[in-house]
Amino acid sequence: MTNELDVTIVVPCLNEERRIVATLETIRQAMAEFPYSHEILVIDDGSTDRTGAVVEEYRRTHPEIDLTLKSNRKNVGLATSYVNGSFLGRGKYYKMVCGDNVEPKETIAAFFRHLGRADIIIAYLESVEGKSALRKGVSKLYTFLVNSISGHRIRYYNGGALHLRYNVMRWGPYSFGFGFQAELITRLLDESASYIEIPVTATHEEKRGVDNAINWRNFLSVTHTLLELSIRRIRRRAIGR
Repeated sequence: MTNELDVTIVVPCLNEERRIVATLETIRQAMAEFPYSHEILVIDDGSTDRTGAVVEEYRRTHPEIDLTLKSNRKNVGLATSYVNGSFLGRGKYYKMVCGDNVEPKETIAAFFRHLGRADIIIAYLESVEGKSALRKGVSKLYTFLVNSISGHRIRYYNGGALHLRYNVMRWGPYSFGFGFQAELITRLLDESASYIEIPVTATHEEKRGVDNAINWRNFLSVTHTLLELSIRRIRRRAIGR
């Protein structure tokens, strides 16, 4: 079956009524540089604010944009929303842009300048404004652990890689939080997917409470991911697959 579109951009969001319009505008401006047919799929993951209403209003005032809103009745988490979106999309390629507008237009555009050059376009951060030394240290430690266990040498795993949508559907991760991108990328690399790495910039806003990335749910997710990678590598060594 031939895909109808070149690209599906999935935008998972939770309580982002103040930022979601800016995110959609950033995507619109970035994609205006390219001839690719594309859609934007916003997944409102159980927001308790007006995120969904704001997206619907934006869609009504921008009929030229292929924009769909999917609202989850309850919060299912970023990883589940991401994988579910791959089944709802129509594009050959699949890119996540989070709803808090941390990726500037130039960063989003950088991925699509390399479209078709590899199965996975993986970004690594040249700079990230607003990220604390603690968060940078945790990120480097996480990358080191993933590489050490998986046997790969990727610079950064959480940059919202550009994938073939089929690969996300076929190899969608089981992680429920922070670790899902590393689980997916390393699995695809184990399956001999081709990749290139590109430098990008981003901004970071420290969130509080359950929205902060350093919390027990993400700790469990990372632990699950590292355990999954360990089991997978042991299996590969034992039986070659």
